[in-house]
Amino acid sequence: MARRMLIMGPQGVGKGTQAALLAKHYGIPTISTGDIFRYNLKNGTELGKRARAYTDKGELVPDELTNSIVEDRLGMEDVKQGWILDGYPRSSSQVEALDRMLARMGTGLDAVVALDADRQVLMDRMRKRAQEEGRADDTPEAIAKRLDIYAHETRPLLDVYRDRGLLVEIDGVGRIEEISRRIIAELDERAGR
Repeated sequence: MARRMLIMGPQGVGKGTQAALLAKHYGIPTISTGDIFRYNLKNGTELGKRARAYTDKGELVPDELTNSIVEDRLGMEDVKQGWILDGYPRSSSQVEALDRMLARMGTGLDAVVALDADRQVLMDRMRKRAQEEGRADDTPEAIAKRLDIYAHETRPLLDVYRDRGLLVEIDGVGRIEEISRRIIAELDERAGR
């Protein structure tokens, strides 16, 4: 069975870790928007060249270009049986763009997995990660700003998917394996309905 899903949640909640475990379990690729951008930039694709014009100036890549890069990736052969999209959509205009993409492809979403955790837990996790990985950009102020941006811009999108009956809300606190088991149990229950 094809699985097409989003994984959403604030930074530090474990999206990347859980996406990788879900991808392995279901035998489908994880598509991270950051990875797509890096691939296109590294390989000098036409989309990558257009993106570089913004990133070299320290600017955010506009939605229109981000949408094109995501649609290009969703059209590749390795995602025919499904995918997990991590880091997209992040705005209501991107939700609409994804809807249009999927309509053109004649497919839809099966589920939207939303991980969440208390803000202090997220702050602590990211501070620890910054220390372990030597990430100078993960200052407490920068972490707090990214969590605020998620709360104001991306979290409201969960209501859209809740209204569509696609949202699977999971507590992102606990052992990695236990969180993964909870997600898979919820997804499998939905698929069996």
